[in-house]
Amino acid sequence: MSIIEKAIDKLNSGPKEGHPAETEASAAENHPAESPVAEKRESQHREINLERLKKKNFVTPQGEYTTYAEEFRMIKRPLLDNAFDPQVKKGNLIMVTSALPGEGKTYCTINLAMSIAMEMDKTVLLVDADVSKPSVLQQLGITADRGLLDLLIEKDLKPSDVLIKTNIENLSILPSGRSHRKATELLASEAMAELIDDMAKRYPDRIIIFDSPPLLVTTESSVLASHMGQIVMIISSENTPQAAFKDALSLIDSCDIVGVVLNKTTASLGKGYGYGYGYGYGYRAQHDQ
Repeated sequence: MSIIEKAIDKLNSGPKEGHPAETEASAAENHPAESPVAEKRESQHREINLERLKKKNFVTPQGEYTTYAEEFRMIKRPLLDNAFDPQVKKGNLIMVTSALPGEGKTYCTINLAMSIAMEMDKTVLLVDADVSKPSVLQQLGITADRGLLDLLIEKDLKPSDVLIKTNIENLSILPSGRSHRKATELLASEAMAELIDDMAKRYPDRIIIFDSPPLLVTTESSVLASHMGQIVMIISSENTPQAAFKDALSLIDSCDIVGVVLNKTTASLGKGYGYGYGYGYGYRAQHDQ
C-alpha cells in the first residue's frame, strides 16, 4: 500500500485525539545572477525573537529536545536525501502545500526550514510564495516591503535587494512582496523559472523551501508545483476530507516526488514514529500509484 493510500485510510478512520499543530495566521523580466559576495553584502537583516517562537511551539536552533523537534528531524531526512541525489531533478526545490486553509501548512513550513537550518553543512532559503495571503513574516514576527513578486516585475531589482538575512546563521528569507493582480501569471512566467533556477544553483548546499498557497483555493500553487523537485502535502487527520485530498493531489502531478505529513494526530504513518505531538509521515511516494 502506498503512502498516499495509507493517508486516505487515515482520513477515513475519522478524527483522532491529539494536540493540534498551530495553523497559519488568519489573516517579467529576466534578472542577471548576482554574485554570492554581493548577496551577502547587500541583504537586509532581521532579528527573529527565538524565545517568542519557542513559546509558540516552533523549532528553534538552540537544539532543545522536544517532541515536535524530533518529528521534524525525521521528516527532513528523506527530503535532504532527495535534495542531493543526482538522480532527483531539482531535488533542492521543496514546496510545502495543503488542500485547504487551516491545515497547519505555514507552521510546518517554518518548522521544516528551521530544522534544516540546524544542519551543519546546509543553508536554507525560505520563500513565502503564498502571495495571496502571506503569513511567514507575521509568524516569525518580522516585516519587509518587497519580495518575490517585486523581483518578477521590476527589472532593475536584484535578489540581494529583497532577501532577508536573519540571526539564524543558515536561514535566509524571501518575502512574498507586494500583492499584484496578475500574481498567477507572474509565477508562471519565464522570469519566475529563471529566478528559481538561479536561486537553486547559486549555492551547492542550499535548500529552497516554498510556502505555497493551498491547492484548492488558488491556481498559483499548481503553477508553482511545475518548478519543484519535491512537494510536501500537509493534511489534517481531523479536518481534511478524502475528496479534497485526492483533488489536491491531481493538481500536482507535474512533480514525481510527493510526501505526506499527517498533521494533528498522535498515530504514526508509514515510516513515522508517534511521539504524541501530532506528526506522522511517509515519503518518496509516486502520487499516481
